[in-house]
Parts: sequence; C-alpha cells; structure tokens
Amino acid sequence: MSSWQSLFCGVVLVTMAGVLWAAESLPQEPPSPGMPFVYKKWEVFTTKSTKGELPNDHIFFVRVDGDRVWIGTENGLACYVGGKLKQWGEKDGLPWHVVSAIDVSPLTGDVWLGLFGGGLARFSGGRFDHFHQLNSGLVNDVVYGVAVQDHVIWVATTAGVSSYDTVTGEWGIYTEKNAPMEEIWCYSICYADGKIYVAVWGGGVLEWDVKLKRWKAYIDPDREMEIDLYRDDGLVHIITTSVAYESGILWAATYFGLSRYDGRHWRGYMEHESGLASDFINFNKARGKEGWICTDKGLSVLVDFPTDTWVTYKKNEENDDGVAIIQRGMHVIKTAPTKGSIPQKFVMCVDFQGDDVWVGTSKGLARGIGKGRWVGLKQSKPFASKQLAPAQGLAREKP
Repeated sequence: MSSWQSLFCGVVLVTMAGVLWAAESLPQEPPSPGMPFVYKKWEVFTTKSTKGELPNDHIFFVRVDGDRVWIGTENGLACYVGGKLKQWGEKDGLPWHVVSAIDVSPLTGDVWLGLFGGGLARFSGGRFDHFHQLNSGLVNDVVYGVAVQDHVIWVATTAGVSSYDTVTGEWGIYTEKNAPMEEIWCYSICYADGKIYVAVWGGGVLEWDVKLKRWKAYIDPDREMEIDLYRDDGLVHIITTSVAYESGILWAATYFGLSRYDGRHWRGYMEHESGLASDFINFNKARGKEGWICTDKGLSVLVDFPTDTWVTYKKNEENDDGVAIIQRGMHVIKTAPTKGSIPQKFVMCVDFQGDDVWVGTSKGLARGIGKGRWVGLKQSKPFASKQLAPAQGLAREKP
C-alpha cells in the first residue's frame, strides 16, 4: 500500500473510532415512566336507558355503598343494585325532589340525603325522616354537602355548617360568628382521618379537628381574585367548590383551577399549563393518591403526581363513543378511543365501586368498566435501551 493510501486509511479509522466513541458516550434515552390505565368501555344510564330508567338525567351526586350505587338527581333518588335501577320521589315519601348530596353511615347503613331547598333527610328501613330549619338545628334548607363522621352528621349549607349527633340529639351550628368563615356559603364537605373539611365559597377550605375541636383555615395567600399571583403558595383561588382528602393529600377544587396539598407543599394546576380539562371544577374526589376532577369540559384524572401524568375523558360530538387523552403535563402523548363514553362533558360527580368508576353528568350517568385496572403507571412492554449495533465491515486493513 502506498504512503498516501496508508495515511487515508488511518484517517478514516481514526475518524470512525471517534464517531463510535462519541455515539457510545452520548446519554441514553431515559426509560419511559409507563402508561396509566384507561377506561375504554362505558355503560350509560339515562331516563331512556334500556337497563332501567333514571328519575332525571341531571345527576347531582353519586355515592357507592358496597353493591349499592345511590344516585341523587334533580327529580328524585335512585339506587342501582343487582343490575337494576330503583327510584323514589315525593310520592314515595322523599321530602324534596332535588337530591344534591348523599352519604352513608358505616355504623347503621342509614342513607343521609342533602336536599337542595328541602333540608336534610335520613332514609332508613324504607322510611324517610325529614330535618329542616323549623324542626331541627339545621342552619339552612339549601344543602350542598353531607358527611358522616361516626354517629355525627355534618351538613354544608348556604348559611354555614350544621352538625347533628344522632346519639345525643344535639345540634351544632358554625357560621362566621364561631368559625373562621370569610363567607358562610359552604359548598362541599367531607370527613377523613379525624378531620372535617369544608369548601367555602369565597372562604377557601376549613378544617375541623374532631379531637381538638379546633378550626383551621386554608386560603389563597395573595388574595388576588383575577390571577394566582404567587405560584404554589396555597390555594389557587379562595372560591372553592369541592374538597377531598385521602392518603395524606388534600384536594381543593375551585372555579379557577385545582390545588393539591400533601401537608408540606402546595401545587396548583390550571388548564393552560397542565392536563386539567378546564379550570371550572364542579366536584373532585380522591382515589388513593389519584385526583379525579369533574369539570365543565370533561373528567380529568391526575394519575401520577411525580410524572404529572393525566387522563381526560370526553365524549365524541359525532357519536356515542368517546376519547381518552393521555398527557404528561401539557403534552399529549396518546389519544385512545373508548367504546361508549361519559354522556356529557359537563361532569357533576364521581365515585368508585371496586375497579369500576361511576360518573354523573348533566345529561346522564355512566359506569366505566375497570377490568384489568392497575394503579399508577405500568410499562406495556419491557423497556430496552437504544444502543448502536456493532459496526459491520470495518475490519482494519493490514498495511
């Protein structure tokens, strides 16, 4: 081989070796965090459903109690059990036709009903007992939320909170006079881990410690109504519409976004910077560490907080099927079609029955079938790092 040929071959080999070395030293693509479970099959129940008729398609509340699913509508109460729907109206003894909230006592099995304009009712042994401003300590007859704490019933109304001790018969009333309420319009209430949480319209979230008998208030620290001035400093807005607590995490819904609080750190979510379908939130529910968010533009689920993974369920405009949108933050990573769907994008409530999910909307009720459901994220296939294949046909030529 001539001298110039040897020089050329050496340059090529050195160059190729440099390329291979550089390629091998590049950082490898990180493993995918995995994919969330998606509800791809839905059953729909309406006033014209073939599986049993609802008393009304406007669903205010759904509450699962074992094999029973209690449904509060604009025109009566319904229960889905054993594959059949049963309903009760005023002609059956229901004190008021609009059922806006439901909870079930784990001690007695009694069903407690919040009535929008009709006070509070207990459904027990096939009989309705009625509590209202004129015969009890209920502070107002417009009831938005009901929560059962052992033998004490907590009621959120437009004029404050009432509590009813079913053992002693005593009532308690909490308003701006004896609680840190900047407003008295209480929109939602829940009980968890020894504490009562109240979503107050214009007053943030109130926490009542049952043991210490002490109130604590969570508000929007910047007190700006138009914007969230300082990110993650507290609630995104002081007008809260719903509150939920589970697994050490407090979820607070507003008409201006969502807040999550783990006891140390706040995190705010808004439509323009997350997987949240809309900032206008009607209701929220915790499921383990997941947050289920009912908005006016669909049902959004924050499935995995560390990776900011969301799933949003929406109905197709063209047919009865739907779509599930999977996102990491703002970025859509997959869109999956669903057979059947939530009946309408304006989602009012949600609850869970085993792996299944029940969703109430302004135009009907839906059940998502959770067969094969997994929690969090899961790899669909084992991850394999992308590496260069061994170079072929580059044997060194002898000089």
